[in-house]
Amino acid sequence: MSAPSRAGAAAPGGAATRVDAVLPGGVATGGLSGPDLGAFNIADLRERARRRLPRALFEYLDRGTEDEFALRNNVEALRRLRLRPRVLVDVSARSQAVTLFGRAQPSPLLIGPTGVADLLWHGGELALARAAAAAGIPFTLATSSTTAMEAVAAVPGGTTWLQLYLWEDRALSFQLLDRAAACGVAALVLTADTPVMANREFNDRNGFRNPFRLNARVAADLMRHPRWLFGVMGRYLAAGGMPQFVNYPAELRGTVTGGPRRQANSASVCWDDLGRLRDRWRGPLIVKGILCAEDALLAAARGADAVVVSNHGGRNLDGTEAPITVLPEVVAAVGGRLTVLFDSGVRRGSDVVKAMALGAQGVLLGRATLYGLAAAGEPGVRRALALLQAEIDRSLAMLGRTDLSQLDAGLLRPAPPDADG
Repeated sequence: MSAPSRAGAAAPGGAATRVDAVLPGGVATGGLSGPDLGAFNIADLRERARRRLPRALFEYLDRGTEDEFALRNNVEALRRLRLRPRVLVDVSARSQAVTLFGRAQPSPLLIGPTGVADLLWHGGELALARAAAAAGIPFTLATSSTTAMEAVAAVPGGTTWLQLYLWEDRALSFQLLDRAAACGVAALVLTADTPVMANREFNDRNGFRNPFRLNARVAADLMRHPRWLFGVMGRYLAAGGMPQFVNYPAELRGTVTGGPRRQANSASVCWDDLGRLRDRWRGPLIVKGILCAEDALLAAARGADAVVVSNHGGRNLDGTEAPITVLPEVVAAVGGRLTVLFDSGVRRGSDVVKAMALGAQGVLLGRATLYGLAAAGEPGVRRALALLQAEIDRSLAMLGRTDLSQLDAGLLRPAPPDADG
């Protein structure tokens, strides 16, 4: 499958966006459409999420691993890239549309796979999927989700991707491929950077483990957050029980309190497995967690259609390079053969613009949309997407560009070593 193009000057349907119009996805160029929720950037949504969630759950969402160098460096590496605008350019008609795997979408954003959405908000995974559908972008469902892939794929107007880990018994994983194909999942995302579980020490300190176990510390934390306790867990209990890992094969399913009967990230996964997935999956096949050109080339050789340059948002191996610093070498190695996507550290629309300038063809969101979900459910996710889309649009205009295809590395300069932020 050939690598898709980035945006041309026109949005899907052929109409470029004017400054007095409304951007695709409902973003008004003169201000944000819909309720602002008291949030005017992703940091505002993060603060609302922090106040609403129990500490253990918020830190599971928000933090990284070990000393959190990678987590901080992801954000700081993006900030160290300085923008070089061009002026006196007619930017009255702008578009941030892209085409990925033959599908036009009004912005380069994608919602990436995350495994705790249904704990952040009741029905959180469906809320993410509906918000993505409203914005015209794909939603990626995680293997460890607690909403059935069939229900997510049935969201009207949605495009569903499925993230996959591989069990030691590969036949169990192949069952998920069959289900995904049957319900219309559009793309498969193999997470390649988690051969073992990460060392998230803060989870142990907070008593937040998989499976979830109630102890005195956790119970006291939950009681201090009654809106979450009754609005999320109380509703699940009233409806018949705790969320289950419903996308696991039947023999491996469990609840979030009992845990799955077997974790889905085998340490024996190798490049041969990617080849087996290619043989079984007819749609786009994406490898997530690439941090070097060598692995991107191996992914291409084994039949992948795309790679995601990512360090798991700084949640797996501490001390890794920031993906934004690796992105150019991956694009140089495989950009003509594969679609190159990016994630990790994105907090502003200008971060998306920087990644696109370095050759990314789309950007996956993790924490940004989860902050919105934890703050206000589906409206919060819509708000997060609207904020980022508006910031992308504003950045394009300020840079003297009218669409994403006009971005290139010449718009960027590294900050001096002694510069702040």
